[in-house]
Amino acid sequence: MSTLPKPHRWTREQYERVVRLGGFEPGQRLELIDGQIVDMAPQNEPHAVALCLLDEALRRAYGDGYVVRIQSRLALDAASAPEPDLAVVPGEPRDFLASHPSYAVLLVEIADTTLAYDRSTKRALYARNAVPEYWLANLVQGVLEVYRNPQGSEYLEHRVLRKGETLVPNGASRAVAVADLLP
Repeated sequence: MSTLPKPHRWTREQYERVVRLGGFEPGQRLELIDGQIVDMAPQNEPHAVALCLLDEALRRAYGDGYVVRIQSRLALDAASAPEPDLAVVPGEPRDFLASHPSYAVLLVEIADTTLAYDRSTKRALYARNAVPEYWLANLVQGVLEVYRNPQGSEYLEHRVLRKGETLVPNGASRAVAVADLLP
């Protein structure tokens, strides 16, 4: 009887230790998702524009007491260290000198080539870790998918918003217009 070899599953601590020691190629964009190291897709121009638009809008909506982190690691669970396009976390920038945040009030992924992955794998990961709100800036269809109220590996609430609509992000003091978020 033969057995198949098992892939090595990484813990977040192992992954972060290798990152600190310079074990990956400089400039290589990686993230740890459910124990697997995943190559991140390169940004195209619409993705970069959406990142700037979302950053500006979220900084205005949240104000003091929150940090909008751009493509920065989140210490989400023992086997995951994703780098969402944007994460809104309570606190001040210097609060994260010793370690990456483990909680966010809002996570945003910008998707064109990664739409299916962000809609399935990333959404389930964020729901399992009780992220209260997840946005998927769907550049393919030009809409904002809003997921709220995590339960297990799903979100109980899902809305698709178009330009012309507004919403108040979780914990924010101001509403944002969807037209201000999408290229």
